[in-house]
Order: sequence, then structure tokens, then C-alpha cells
Amino acid sequence: MTHTEITILNYTVNADVYARYGADFDAEAVNDEILRILNDAAPAGVTIERNGKVLAEDAAIATARSFDWAGTLKRIDLDTILAKHGR
Repeated sequence: MTHTEITILNYTVNADVYARYGADFDAEAVNDEILRILNDAAPAGVTIERNGKVLAEDAAIATARSFDWAGTLKRIDLDTILAKHGR
């Protein structure tokens, strides 16, 4: 089965976001949880890799292209994730 690259998501949290909170966080754990949430929300046959590439199986290409990736990212509750991964 082939996989087609649909887009690249910039899902990782930037250092300036952490600085605004004024605390130390496990950045890898934060990014891993965001990636898990994105993969859970992705349509069937679509996978987001650690590097942000969105890959779709042949039958899911159209769905992946029309999926609201930006809206999905905006709905992620970053405050809750950060609260779970503070050091």
C-alpha cells in the first residue's frame, strides 16, 4: 500500500510558548501527547509522523486533503497538556 504526503503540520510547541508560562516542561512529552491527539483525530487511513508529515493511504487521500488540520490544532488544550508535563 502506498502512502501519499498530504501536508506537513507544525505541531511542536515553540520555546517562546514555554517561556511565557515561566516554568520548566518536558517538551518531548508535550509534543508526544499533541502528536497522539492529532493521530487520534485523523481520519481513518491517515497518519501524522513525528516529523509532522501527514501521510494518507490511497483510499484516504481526498479525506486527508479536505480535513481541517488547522482547526484540529487550535482545539488542542495546550494548558491541560502543559499542566500534566511540568517538571
